Amino acid sequence: MKAIWNGTVVAESDDTVVVEGNHYFPEGAVPRDYLLPSNTKSMCAWKGEARYYNLFVDGDVAPDAVWYYPEPKEAAAQIKGRLAFGRGVKIEE
Repeated sequence: MKAIWNGTVVAESDDTVVVEGNHYFPEGAVPRDYLLPSNTKSMCAWKGEARYYNLFVDGDVAPDAVWYYPEPKEAAAQIKGRLAFGRGVKIEE
């Protein structure tokens, strides 16, 4: 699977976990220079607290386009150490 934003592949892996229609990529599949810290957090009743990154590619920023669960609840343990994408990021095979 590939995550593509503005024509750039920002993640690629054959090892994604799909939860609620979102592909969660291993952290190592995303180059760290594409990720900028964000202070945004949200809460999911069954997954736990999500934290976010801003996606940064070639000077463009997609605010809070990447999220992860640093300590997911037991029901979502399979997404620990993984990142998902939104905000205009296309997921393709």
